Amino acid sequence: MVDEARFPIGKFVAPPGYQPHAVAAHLAVLRELPDRLRAAVAGLDATRLDTPYREGGWTPRQVVHHVADSHTHAYLRSKHALTEDVPTIKPYDEAVWAALPDARLPLAPSFAVLDGIHTRWVALLESLDDAAWQRAYYHPESAAHWPLWKVAALYDWHARHHVAHITTLRERMGW
Repeated sequence: MVDEARFPIGKFVAPPGYQPHAVAAHLAVLRELPDRLRAAVAGLDATRLDTPYREGGWTPRQVVHHVADSHTHAYLRSKHALTEDVPTIKPYDEAVWAALPDARLPLAPSFAVLDGIHTRWVALLESLDDAAWQRAYYHPESAAHWPLWKVAALYDWHARHHVAHITTLRERMGW
């Protein structure tokens, strides 16, 4: 059974293979992510921004900063996959990063990062041909190769997953 507070849209399910029409849909989600995340936190005061979305979960503030960190990594990993032969990426401990002091900053710096990263990342991904979508990196934690078409699917899910953390919190709390 899926913990709905932790996985409000369900767990990630990888597509069975490369499908150009699916990739276009993933890119649309990535293009819209900064605006959707802004809308999710719009009007929240400091107390609400610092309210965990579930027991033991992150706050909306931490979620926004996490998405900026995570999607920056994804963008750079995509560039490595396009310029190196199946590079091994460097994992990071998301929970430790979310507890660092910069995760308590106002949201504006992370939205600036997201605006820039998503503009560049989507433009890069939109330029790929079918062969480039097959380029991959190796993730040592999952012991798996991640072709870029699968990365696009994962980060489409990741974007919707974290927006839903905030929107379902707002619904539950009546904000």
